[in-house]
Amino acid sequence: MIQSILIVLLLGLLADRLFRALRLPGLLGMILVGVAIGPYGLGLLAPGVLAVSADVRMVALVVILLRAGLGLEKELLQQVGKQAVTMSAIPCLLEGFTVLLVSHYVLDLPLVEAGMLGFILAAVSPAVVVPAMLSLKERGLGMNKGIPIIILAGSSIDDVFAITLFTAFVGLTSQEGQSLWLQIARIPVQVIGGVFLGVLGGWLLYRLYRQDKIHLHGMERLTLVIAAAMATLVTGERLQLAGLLGVMTLGFVLLEKANGIAADLQRSLERIWFIAQIFLFVLIGAEVNVAVALQAGLVGLGVVLIGLVGRATGVLIALHGSQLNAKERAFCAIAYTPKATVQAAIGGIPLAMGVASGETILAIAVLAVVLTASLGSVGIYALAPRLLQGPVKAPAPGRAELG
Repeated sequence: MIQSILIVLLLGLLADRLFRALRLPGLLGMILVGVAIGPYGLGLLAPGVLAVSADVRMVALVVILLRAGLGLEKELLQQVGKQAVTMSAIPCLLEGFTVLLVSHYVLDLPLVEAGMLGFILAAVSPAVVVPAMLSLKERGLGMNKGIPIIILAGSSIDDVFAITLFTAFVGLTSQEGQSLWLQIARIPVQVIGGVFLGVLGGWLLYRLYRQDKIHLHGMERLTLVIAAAMATLVTGERLQLAGLLGVMTLGFVLLEKANGIAADLQRSLERIWFIAQIFLFVLIGAEVNVAVALQAGLVGLGVVLIGLVGRATGVLIALHGSQLNAKERAFCAIAYTPKATVQAAIGGIPLAMGVASGETILAIAVLAVVLTASLGSVGIYALAPRLLQGPVKAPAPGRAELG
């Protein structure tokens, strides 16, 4: 197992440096390393590493969501709040139902099974999108209109819609559980519940940090905030609430209540993220079975692409009436395409349940990951400087402007 960890760290770091030298996203190189060394490639990873892969990836996701929350300024969030809400629902729903109809009529899947496929594909990947948006935020790209904030906030709720509706279709398949409409009606409860968990966790941490009798040094504060974030996520999963949104909210509350402490935590989490990202993206790649993706063929590729057209249309509808121009809206559509974590986690559930079209659903889900995680991440980093406005530079001191 130690040997596998060494392989992940060294090859992941090498791939990151190599791809960034080629002006490509480092995460793409790490994902490809995972594909190569994973169980469907060279098989260099020990079974023990693969057994804990999901948990390790979740810890890394907690770190990046905390970083996102600790960078969500209240004023910016208020400025883009409406667009963040519409971006959290409309693109996901439009893509999911577009795939449902296409796979029903083209692949001849029963409506319920087509719905399962639709909402497996409809989830955007926070693991890919959130680090990219934080990078743009740090570089000031699109921050004049809060574009990274819109996508950060929207993507954290997007998965709630996708996973809830997928669960609803699974229940319809087995003729158990609640009706589809009742499941949809529970989505606001999940979102509000997730926010409440994050507010509660952030407030308790703030009170603990402020205790005069307890003098916590930097590493103790960091350990507590990561533990609180993981507790928020686990509690959210147990209560079927939006745990990922809760983690981001926790960071936001700390930023509002204790700005100085939040800044220290942000710097510490940035250092941890350097290592955590290697495990996250390499282990995501290790989940990808390229052979299964190839089974989907051109028809599967068509279903994925038509679904992405539905998602892009949803983004344009969600941003209708906003202050974003055509280039910025196009960028938002591109930034909302990557898929990885959710598809890797739930893509095989229909097959495990014995659903007749389970193999087809899994093949198309894997194909979506292979296609969108790579092209989407490349698109974000390559097109952001061209489509988004950079930071406004102050005029040089002592130089008068010509009128």
